[in-house]
Amino acid sequence: MWDDAFPSFLIGLREGLEGGLIVSILVATLVRAGAKSRLPQVWTGVLAAIALAMSFGAVLTFTAASLSATAQEAFGGALSVVAVAFVTAMVFWMRRSARGLSGEIKEKVTGALGMGAGVLILTSFLAVGREGLETALFLWTTARAAGESVGPLTGAGSGLVLAAGLCWGLYRRVLKINLTKFFTATGAVLIVIAAGVLGYGLRDLQEGGALPGKAAYAVDLGGSVDAGAWYSTLVQGVLNLTPTMTWLQVIGYAGYLAVVMTLFVRGVRTTKPAPAASAASATEASGAARAEQRAPASGGRRTRPAWVVPVAVVAVPAVVAGLVVALGRPKPAGARTVAVSETECGKGFTAPRPGRQTFQMRNTGSKTSEVYLIDPATNAVYGEIEGLAPGTTRDLVATVAGGSYAWRCVPTGGTAVTSKTVRVGGGAGATAVVPVSEQDLATPLREYQRYVERGLATLVAQTGRLNADIQGCDLAAARTDWLTAHRTYSSLGAAYGTFEDFDRKINGRPDGLPGGVDDRGFTGFHRIEYGLWHGQSADRLKAPAQQLAADAAGLLKAFPTQAFDPGDLPLRAHEILENTLQFELTGQADQGSGTELATADANLAGTRELLSVLEPLLTSRAPHLLPTVDADTARLRGLLDAAHHGNAWTPVNRLDALTRARLDGATGQLLEDLAPVPDLLEIRKSA
Repeated sequence: MWDDAFPSFLIGLREGLEGGLIVSILVATLVRAGAKSRLPQVWTGVLAAIALAMSFGAVLTFTAASLSATAQEAFGGALSVVAVAFVTAMVFWMRRSARGLSGEIKEKVTGALGMGAGVLILTSFLAVGREGLETALFLWTTARAAGESVGPLTGAGSGLVLAAGLCWGLYRRVLKINLTKFFTATGAVLIVIAAGVLGYGLRDLQEGGALPGKAAYAVDLGGSVDAGAWYSTLVQGVLNLTPTMTWLQVIGYAGYLAVVMTLFVRGVRTTKPAPAASAASATEASGAARAEQRAPASGGRRTRPAWVVPVAVVAVPAVVAGLVVALGRPKPAGARTVAVSETECGKGFTAPRPGRQTFQMRNTGSKTSEVYLIDPATNAVYGEIEGLAPGTTRDLVATVAGGSYAWRCVPTGGTAVTSKTVRVGGGAGATAVVPVSEQDLATPLREYQRYVERGLATLVAQTGRLNADIQGCDLAAARTDWLTAHRTYSSLGAAYGTFEDFDRKINGRPDGLPGGVDDRGFTGFHRIEYGLWHGQSADRLKAPAQQLAADAAGLLKAFPTQAFDPGDLPLRAHEILENTLQFELTGQADQGSGTELATADANLAGTRELLSVLEPLLTSRAPHLLPTVDADTARLRGLLDAAHHGNAWTPVNRLDALTRARLDGATGQLLEDLAPVPDLLEIRKSA
């Protein structure tokens, strides 16, 4: 989380220290002027500024949430560019003003004392409010760039707490910090971070269609740099540099960094200390005291309670933000509950406005129902709820754009009911999934079954040779033939759920068995592996080898009659590599051979075979998915090939930390690529 937290920590520390210094100077000036009674006015302005900053952050968040996906990209990109502009101005202003800040603030306070409470509140509000708005905007953009809010908020909170502690120490004169050097050093780091935020913002604007060139890549290191490794995560989190960047991102990043850093360094070299304002210091306390004495008395007028002004000033920004959020968000379609039942679907449904919508779906019938928001012309699904029980209400969130929409309800054991069609005008960015039926998966299923039958026939021959090796006491040949046969079985991973008890007999591990590796229930490949690589004699392995050959033959015979659920195919596309990451790449499955990476390679081949039979369905629904998968598959295969030397494979526990991290990262990235497959090819009920 530190990689995402560091930029926010730095901005929290800098902005917190700026705002804290201003508050400290305000308070110190009043205390030294003998005007402690005016301190509540300062704190009122400070609290109002904090409330304004938090309200501004809320408005940004809810405004973005109500936009379409494309509009969100453009909105976030534009605000990223604005944030960079604010941060750049702040860096230069603080570098220039750090020495004379105290005198400037004291002068404003002295003037405000003679002009009433409202002016002092306004002075503190304006002094702190700018830092608050800048902080809110920058935190919002960094959280969006990180894709999560915990790290940035943690970093910002830590920075603000540290800044508060430093300001208290400075106020008490316990700490002595060269503020000019501090703001110069942090300013240089912030310029580098801001360059990354600018690059990220430009990319968002390209994704949102506001700028061209989103496919014109200047840098594409996805095949050679591990995006999941710690160093990649650190660079991306702190600097917003990614393995793949467009020309516009690179030019914006490099141009900003070159120009702004040059001006900043040149300014540091030429800045001279500001002359000490000795006269002002000498007369400050007496002038402030006189201003306090000149402040008009209330006379006989009725005074308002002391709490009214602070509460009003702090509450107004929050109320305004709430009104902006409430009135600015599209009216949800769920303002009236959309009812579903066995006989009526979508009662109360009216045409929603474009954008992200939350529909409240209530089952008023007596049967559990599947509920889909569809395009009635194509049956494409925009959102769904599975198993909506009678009498319950659940939210369905979907992005709505221009087009036709209707509800389809499929009660358990009943007939599908479709609502009336409504038309939505304007808007863009909605994504629908074309539904898949069992009939659509019938052809891929037959093709994969034929692949498995061929693989099982090969497996029977290979386990037969392995058995012959062990019966003939040729354990060296048995080790070679064991790996060949085990790789064949591992390439059939999508059918494991169909193999029933045969999988446990053929490929079971000793985990959980009462006797461990000596348990009589420990059979199959891993039992023989344990014996071959732990010095057991051929006599001890003859029975397990005979049983493995018999089980392989039994599986080949039984497979044509075993039930193979078509819905298993999309699920297995993801699960094969999940098991690889959990067992092979951690070494948990190894029983002594050190060939976990060979098994991982076979699992990868099996996954690619499965995707080949699903290719027609995936290409029509997600044209860019398989090219991405192919690129990341090639990357993972290259890493595995690097660990393959002739007939030997490097054991996982002998890999260096960097290679293991790259393997884990490449497998994790491929898993992310494959994550949409189950949803894209899920069998959805239509009747």
